[in-house]
Amino acid sequence: MRKLLLCLLPILALTSCETVPSQDANARREMMESIRQEPAGDYYIGRRYYKEDYKFWGWVRAPRQSWTQAKLVMLNEQQKLAPDRAAGTLGSDNNHEYRLSGQFSGDTVYEPASNGFYPEFVLTGAELLDDTPPPIYKSRGALDPKIRIIAQPY
Repeated sequence: MRKLLLCLLPILALTSCETVPSQDANARREMMESIRQEPAGDYYIGRRYYKEDYKFWGWVRAPRQSWTQAKLVMLNEQQKLAPDRAAGTLGSDNNHEYRLSGQFSGDTVYEPASNGFYPEFVLTGAELLDDTPPPIYKSRGALDPKIRIIAQPY
C-alpha cells in the first residue's frame, strides 16, 4: 500500500501543476507584436551576434519580418564602421539591436572559421534601438561569445 501511495504521489503532484508563462515567453509575445507594428521603410533591423572565433556581424531582417526570416550577414564597413568597431570595443555590443541603414550587395562572403558563405550587407548607418532586447534564441548559451555554435533565431 505504501509503495502504491509513493507511486501515485508524483502523478497527483503533476496534475496540480499549472503552466505559468515565463518572462521570456511574455517578452517574446510583446516583441512579436512590436515587430508587427514596425513602420514600413527603407531600413533594416539588426541584432549583433558576436562570437570570438567567427567574423560575421549578426542577424539582419527587414521591418515587419520575424527573426526567423533574418539573415546572418558579413558587414561591408567601407562606408561606415560597425558601432563596436567604431568605439574600439569589438564585441561589446553583443545582442544589441540596431536600426540599420544600408543594403544587401547581392554578394556572398566566405567566413573561414564556420566554413560558410554569408550575404554581404553594406552598412551606411546604425542607430541603437535596445541594449537588452527580448530573446531571439532558444538557448541562453547562444549569446556566449566563447561557445562555437551558430544559433538560429526562432
